[in-house]
Amino acid sequence: MSEYEPKKSLGQHWLNDVDVLQDIVASAAVGAGDTVVEIGPGLGTLTTQLLATGAKVIAIEFDETLLGNLKAKFADNTNFTLLHEDILTFDFSTLPTNYKIVANIPYYLTSQLLRILSDTPYKPDTAALLMQKEVTERVCATPNDMSILAIAVQTEYDTSSDIFVPAHMFTPPPKVDSLVLILNKTNALVPAVERRAFMKVVKAGFSAKRKTLRNTISAGLQLTKPQAEELLNSANISPDRRAETVSLPEWLKLYDTYKNLTR
Repeated sequence: MSEYEPKKSLGQHWLNDVDVLQDIVASAAVGAGDTVVEIGPGLGTLTTQLLATGAKVIAIEFDETLLGNLKAKFADNTNFTLLHEDILTFDFSTLPTNYKIVANIPYYLTSQLLRILSDTPYKPDTAALLMQKEVTERVCATPNDMSILAIAVQTEYDTSSDIFVPAHMFTPPPKVDSLVLILNKTNALVPAVERRAFMKVVKAGFSAKRKTLRNTISAGLQLTKPQAEELLNSANISPDRRAETVSLPEWLKLYDTYKNLTR
């Protein structure tokens, strides 16, 4: 095996189709003067297309065996910066304001990365993340299919999906198809100082998928069932509903009601 072959342990799947790579770059509207963070540049195929726009690229690569090749490939490009770091422990406060993220994300990183991007106060203006189709659809979900992850992301970003990439276009082909998840930073729907408390209410609601909110809110927030019913009714949410049916505005209303009742 060559040192540049994708590693299963790191979830590496190379994408070499130039048209698709250019479409991914365009989906984030990358242009000259932008600062773009690329997570896991791999062999630099997406990096090449990002640099072609005139953007400044900060490439964060965890795999030490790929660093030499990346340094050599882009040695003459002053817009390229390579960091040997783990994105899960990366300090986002070191980035300039108004940065973007464009990346082909290893599948094992997706949920953790999305939580980090939702929680950090140093958010990208825009992110175009190529990831498994199922996760992209889950993040963009609407009521009846909501999840904790969807709510965590949608309180901070406008979400949409773009560019379907079938599994056979990768080397090696993963077991599932991919979609580009687009995140556009919006005004946070929950103040940063209250985010933990808000997510506590959401997690309580989802604590038992098959149970009604009457039961999950009662158990998760340590309320009696009559208290849970009163809380839900005060927020105009039927206690007989399940968490996945509740819309984001309804979760915000439920949190405000809970906050007011517990003051």
